[in-house]
Amino acid sequence: MEVTVKASLGKTKYYTEVIAGENQLITDEPVDKGGQNKGFNPFEILATSLASCTAATLRMYIDRKQWNVEKIDVEVELENFPLTKLAVFKRNISFEGDGLSEEQMKRLYAIADACPVHKILTNEIEIQTKFS
Repeated sequence: MEVTVKASLGKTKYYTEVIAGENQLITDEPVDKGGQNKGFNPFEILATSLASCTAATLRMYIDRKQWNVEKIDVEVELENFPLTKLAVFKRNISFEGDGLSEEQMKRLYAIADACPVHKILTNEIEIQTKFS
């Protein structure tokens, strides 16, 4: 899967317009970091990617199995430890609807880890940069 995203930042400190296809969002930095807090900061976007992908992947599976789950909540906390080069994603998932069995929950745990963003984050990553 290939995705192209374009981020444009003018002279307004850290207020960045991001475009992906027909969709647009704003990223910014908090006021205490010199921004205006008008959008998600980059770390929040990274955590959002994991949370939303996890929820969508679980929903696809649950719908295919026709389990009665009204709502899926995924909360992701990202802790970054630059000195040790470690980032920790803490993911908490809850379900509303008919009670899921222990066996169903075990399966959903594996499905959550199969979300494409989870796979990207747990695989080796290479970033190639060029200036044009």
